Amino acid sequence: MRVEFRECDFFNLWIWLEFTLPPSAMEQQYIDEIFNSWFFLGKLGGFNAENLQVQDTGLDISYLDYDNDQADESLMSLMHNMGEVEYEGNWARCWIDMGTSDALALDVLINSLKQFSKDYVTIERLIIGGENADWKIPRPAATPAL
Repeated sequence: MRVEFRECDFFNLWIWLEFTLPPSAMEQQYIDEIFNSWFFLGKLGGFNAENLQVQDTGLDISYLDYDNDQADESLMSLMHNMGEVEYEGNWARCWIDMGTSDALALDVLINSLKQFSKDYVTIERLIIGGENADWKIPRPAATPAL
């Protein structure tokens, strides 16, 4: 799976998946669950790089003295909104407002999709941000002049 980054706006981010073949209904369900689970963790503040106490400790976490005060003092990092995953031919796309989530969220999504691509259905390319010439982003309707 190739990973490409284009212009990224965390408050208006499109994520594109290109498959070898159009994904089946079951494969689409799996992809929907990946995005929904990822978003739910983000909505709960799971992608807060300011509070990675376990990760920062290293391999030996036995008897780790977790600091709740440090956790409470870190800034909130919450995802705000996510659209439905859409499918068209060999493509899937999803719009996300990552809010104040840290870029760690994208690493988690990339890692999950890479493993999904190995185990279930091949994803040729993951594009994060920007536009896709093969499938235009819907533009908001123009407001009529009064």
